[in-house]
Amino acid sequence: MDKVSVTGLGMTEFGKHEDISLKTLLLDACFEALKEAGFPKVDAVYVGNFMSGQLGNQEILGAIVANDLGLGSIPTVKVEGACASGGIAFRQGFLAIQSGEYENVLVAGVEKMKHRSTEETTLAINAAMDNDSNEKHAGLTFPGFFGTLANRYFYETGASKEHLAMVALKNREYAMNNPKAQFKKTTSIEEIMSARMITDPLGLFDCSPTTDGAAAVVLSKGKSGVMIRASAQASGTTQMQEAEDLISIPSIRESAKLAYKIAGFGPEDIDVVELHDCFTMTEMIAIEELGFFDKGTGWEAIEQGLTKHGGKIPVNTSGGLLSKGHPIGATGLAQIYQIVSQLRGISCNQVDDAKIGLAQNLGGTGAYSTVHIFERVNA
Repeated sequence: MDKVSVTGLGMTEFGKHEDISLKTLLLDACFEALKEAGFPKVDAVYVGNFMSGQLGNQEILGAIVANDLGLGSIPTVKVEGACASGGIAFRQGFLAIQSGEYENVLVAGVEKMKHRSTEETTLAINAAMDNDSNEKHAGLTFPGFFGTLANRYFYETGASKEHLAMVALKNREYAMNNPKAQFKKTTSIEEIMSARMITDPLGLFDCSPTTDGAAAVVLSKGKSGVMIRASAQASGTTQMQEAEDLISIPSIRESAKLAYKIAGFGPEDIDVVELHDCFTMTEMIAIEELGFFDKGTGWEAIEQGLTKHGGKIPVNTSGGLLSKGHPIGATGLAQIYQIVSQLRGISCNQVDDAKIGLAQNLGGTGAYSTVHIFERVNA
């Protein structure tokens, strides 16, 4: 199978773009990625997006990219996988080149959310739940779901809300150095702990925000710069009531196991990670499911500073979804933007001599998870 490398990166600033359309955000990120790659002949376009139809009455995003950027009559695809839309789109582009079908593929993700009310956006996000589940009928939202996981995790492990606050603080401190991040204002454990409650025990800083933004990459056949060593995806439960263990997210664990097997690496080989911290609790569980820490000990690792510079494994050096922002369709590509930048040695919050990086993107309540592993193959 053909080797595949990342040859171009593009990303808008994340936040509120009141006067910039979804289309413009998407095209800006794509143009930047194409320019960096040297404007190769693109064979196909994949766009990850979750709610452009619901919130913006706009579909056909792949065709818009091809048409407006003058890419010709090439195949285009829009990919929907809830919050994992970007990671799944990236995987499809990777597989298309690996199979020998294409030589260069443009993959992008975009979302515009800030122009609609919280109620409208929440309703749209809830489409990522099983509409026939008891949880949906009872009115459970995603903060409620992950709040339930947090309370169970506290009960079983001895962790506390303060450990969640440590995750939020770490990611905010990283975001302060990221010019593309949504939140750059300093905060403190005290402010985080006393913030408005969203759903027990998750407060305002424990929940990722709604965000406008886009990110894009160019993938090319060959081994150069930063190579994709593994692409893996797994599915999981769509209902909390079906979960065998409330402090696990099996789709993360299974996609990670498969990615490590494909790459020939283990958790001990990874130098830097971007994972899906839609809530502080999700980061705590994910560092365990990805194999960096034993089950039930993630909170201790966080308390000891093992998930930041100088620790065992720097996690979410971009600021993560919590502070960099979470434009749903763009999130998976933004994670990859950060990892590739780290491996190139040009990132904010640069990890010294980072050679191997991992990006993990989650959708729904664990319905989807993608894991991608990257390696710097030349300096």
